[in-house]
Amino acid sequence: MDLRAALAAHRLVAIVRGSDPEAALRTVLTLADEGIELIEVSLTGKDALTVIERARKALGPGRPLGAGTVLTADDARAAHRAGADFAVTPGLGEGLSAARELGLPVLAGVMTPTEIIAARALGAEALKIFPAAQAGGPGYLKALRGPFPNEVFVPVGGIDEAAARAHLAAGATAVGIGSPLVGKAADGGDAGGGGGGGADSGGGNGDKGADGGGLDALRARAHAFRTAVLEATP
Repeated sequence: MDLRAALAAHRLVAIVRGSDPEAALRTVLTLADEGIELIEVSLTGKDALTVIERARKALGPGRPLGAGTVLTADDARAAHRAGADFAVTPGLGEGLSAARELGLPVLAGVMTPTEIIAARALGAEALKIFPAAQAGGPGYLKALRGPFPNEVFVPVGGIDEAAARAHLAAGATAVGIGSPLVGKAADGGDAGGGGGGGADSGGGNGDKGADGGGLDALRARAHAFRTAVLEATP
């Protein structure tokens, strides 16, 4: 896939990290149903590789699906086997190199100008500014745009709707959103409901069923973030 083009087109990456594999799968499919085109499943979630495999089958081959927190070469190989289209790393390491060898585009975690240069030398297609809030927020990103005007920057970490708009206005190509978007949905519960249950049906039905109303809340947040991203200053 052309990761740089996808990030520029959609401007939002949803990050799913869950302690309940069934709920994580429902979360991925609900986000996809709500028009979130780029979804990353973190390998730190429970049975994340199985979630990726099942999501890939449910979504079909044409929907981008990423593996997050790819740290090692084994992580990259396992994510590739599971059906991931792209890899996301928190930093620079063998996970990045192995993913590139497998033909997976990489969104690599960086913090400093030196790391930005190193990531590009290693073949990263896009650069995840992480953790964005702690790094200095939109002001830090804007400063990086000076020496790196053509890089694809994706701030991740501590970004709500207002911060998403601010980062995009400061020059981000896209933003990565985890808990402010996903909430507790991938753990089997959310504001308005408990957990339990599970099926491959995803978010297509049972709004107040297995997730106890949590999928309704997830859909509302997905709509709000999509709106924020679409309305943000290019």
